[in-house]
Amino acid sequence: MSMTDPVGDMLTRIRNASRAGHEKVVLPGSKLKERIANVLKDEGFIRDVVLHREEKKSGEITLVLKYGPLREPAITEIRRVSRPGLRRYVPSAEIPRVLNGMGIAIVSTSKGILVDRECRKQKVGGELICTVY
Repeated sequence: MSMTDPVGDMLTRIRNASRAGHEKVVLPGSKLKERIANVLKDEGFIRDVVLHREEKKSGEITLVLKYGPLREPAITEIRRVSRPGLRRYVPSAEIPRVLNGMGIAIVSTSKGILVDRECRKQKVGGELICTVY
């Protein structure tokens, strides 16, 4: 199977693992996925990001998922917005507010991978990668 959308694959793995109540999820590594994972961690949607690099440059990324006191997943919904078949670019003013600010949108900008708040603050738009809540 060829991987046309590695980020979509990453989000699907996170979604499936958190619904199934898994403790962690392992995915093939890449700089982009690493940055997205770190945003998820900084925003409190996952507990930890562990990088495994050997000779292979990208290696693997292990995400430690986060659950509430009643084992409810921290991530209710994680949705890919911009896909390889249909890229979605937005100016900073048009970045959607996810669940009235309860969720986040992750945007790939010229200043790196940023969360929607930061984009609005720095007034930068970019490719809308996904929304999480």
